[in-house]
Amino acid sequence: MKQVLELLGFIALVQGVLGLVHEFAHWHVGLVQRLGLLDGYEVYASVVLVVLAFALFAAAESRKSR
Repeated sequence: MKQVLELLGFIALVQGVLGLVHEFAHWHVGLVQRLGLLDGYEVYASVVLVVLAFALFAAAESRKSR
């Protein structure tokens, strides 16, 4: 379970950072800008993904390893 949380945290962190890079550097990377549902809210969604990633890392750290 710890590895799953770490993997999900890593994916969320990468997508959040790529979304921020897309917004501020105008590189066409990441999935956040490709979702039509998030039009106009890409920065907020990217920040939420980064915060979610740290929460997932904290949850993974609190789990006992086997």
